[in-house]
Amino acid sequence: MSNPFHKKIFRADQWSQAVLFLEDKECVFTNGCFDLLHPGHLIYLSEASSLSANLVIGLNSDTSVNKLKGANRPINEFIDRANMLSALPQVACIIEFEEDTPLELIKILKPKVLVKGGDYAIEEIVGRQEVESSGGKVITIPFVGNYSSTNLIEKIKKS
Repeated sequence: MSNPFHKKIFRADQWSQAVLFLEDKECVFTNGCFDLLHPGHLIYLSEASSLSANLVIGLNSDTSVNKLKGANRPINEFIDRANMLSALPQVACIIEFEEDTPLELIKILKPKVLVKGGDYAIEEIVGRQEVESSGGKVITIPFVGNYSSTNLIEKIKKS
């Protein structure tokens, strides 16, 4: 059975294909691990997508998640995380990155809007200078509720 979402997913070695897929469309860019998709993610992505018709998600590779979150992460492999996110109608595409930050991907995509969660100060957001210097804007979206993949994992361990 073919995967209908696969055409929206680009691996780290396919950045040039992702750029062609987006065809110079204005986009809003966000990034993250999205290891266990939860209501906080869905609210955040819905808010982010309201800023542009083309929501692009830079998704950490499995190796990158492991470096950032620890030996037992990710819970879900890249392709599973990408498939779940790409099933959301507001998501234009998912692009894997293997580095610690998506800075190089941001430089290539040149998004009109860069979005991160409210736990970041605007000055700390990777890619802020690049986006602002090209006339784009950087926005933070406040958290709703106390959702996090780490909290979910701890809850599961206790049950």
